[in-house]
Amino acid sequence: MSNAPVDNSRRRFLTIATSVVGGVGAVGAAVPFIASWNPSERAKSAGAPVEVDISKLEPGQLIRVEWRGKPVWVINRTPKMLEQMKAHEGQLRDPNSEEPQQPEFAKNAYRSQKENIFVAVGICTHLGCSPTFLNGGFGEKVEGTEDGFFCPCHGSKFDMAGRVFQAVPAPLNLEIPPYSFIDDTTIIVGVEEGAA
Repeated sequence: MSNAPVDNSRRRFLTIATSVVGGVGAVGAAVPFIASWNPSERAKSAGAPVEVDISKLEPGQLIRVEWRGKPVWVINRTPKMLEQMKAHEGQLRDPNSEEPQQPEFAKNAYRSQKENIFVAVGICTHLGCSPTFLNGGFGEKVEGTEDGFFCPCHGSKFDMAGRVFQAVPAPLNLEIPPYSFIDDTTIIVGVEEGAA
């Protein structure tokens, strides 16, 4: 055996080099892993507010937009449609929109911020089908009113304020999303007035 002194500098160098490479590798693996927890750009845009131009929305016309992956209807109700809504209030399950899923601004006869502009999520509250807008011809489903929404899946019926009729499978009125008017011709769906 030799009693010569041992040079530990090479051992220290290898230990430090290995630790640095291991640390860089751990950080390199952790960064993409942690980044994967963030929502994707597609997910961010799916939940983003949607601007709707209603400047060309004719009386009695419905336009559809997508917000959070759901169809949202914007309808310019005619004076005749608004008048018909008063005639069948006794046939509705929740005519005054008292169920807790209603936003505060929808607790009125029209369930809207402006009488003629109706904004609703176009999904039936029974099992998630999309009702059909019947502009004329709804009288075959409900006597005494010409316009409304009919769900072809199980026969649920909603009036022009999205209020559900009695004796149908749907338990609640159509959902009203948060929305606000930017100006007279633009609505932003996804942001309630005062929350922006």
